[in-house]
Amino acid sequence: MDPDLRSFTAPHPIPVRSGLTIGEFARLVAGERGIRVDLTVVPLEGWRRTQWFDELRLPWVNPSPNIRSPQQALLYAGVGLLESTNLSVGRGTERPFELVGAAWIDDPAGVADAANALAMPGIRFEPVRFTPASSEYAGQTIGGVRLVVTARDELRPVRMALGLAQVLRDRYPVQFRPAAIQDLLVNREAMWAFLRREPVDRLWRWLLADEAAFRLRREPYLLYR
Repeated sequence: MDPDLRSFTAPHPIPVRSGLTIGEFARLVAGERGIRVDLTVVPLEGWRRTQWFDELRLPWVNPSPNIRSPQQALLYAGVGLLESTNLSVGRGTERPFELVGAAWIDDPAGVADAANALAMPGIRFEPVRFTPASSEYAGQTIGGVRLVVTARDELRPVRMALGLAQVLRDRYPVQFRPAAIQDLLVNREAMWAFLRREPVDRLWRWLLADEAAFRLRREPYLLYR
């Protein structure tokens, strides 16, 4: 996040996926902002950073009404960036954040083929038509793609979402309005590169440098390995 773009949804300069627990995030914010607070984080027992929630044998509680499974939580980190555009992200269906579509997508198979051709790890795109009961395009049958997670440890949701946005930008340059991605991405350099039609692979290489710098920043605040 660009520091001057702080907002309710972007309160501190971190990546979209920080890889921090909420306790670690509290330690990082208190340390980086110099907040003088008596902060105590009680560590979890028996948990490793590599574990997924469904490996813990704990009951799932929706963190949001439309995030109903660990898979949807994973996809949300990327697909959520697209919902400020003129796309449906599956709200009002049984598969929120597993579906992306729009009334103007007239060739779902072509979109799926082009997205699969990017060979992004951990994800497969399938053509689909669906009818959201609410939110964007409510009551309309629209074309789009279903996101099928094939390897969740390899999937990079933000890269996946930008790759899909690249396909829609190239195939529907008039209909698709991607500029609103910036409302949640809040990184001007990345968004300007996307709007200049830079390939996502090139953009991703630039972003990896930021990721490496953040990993060094967060290291002193980690509680788990």
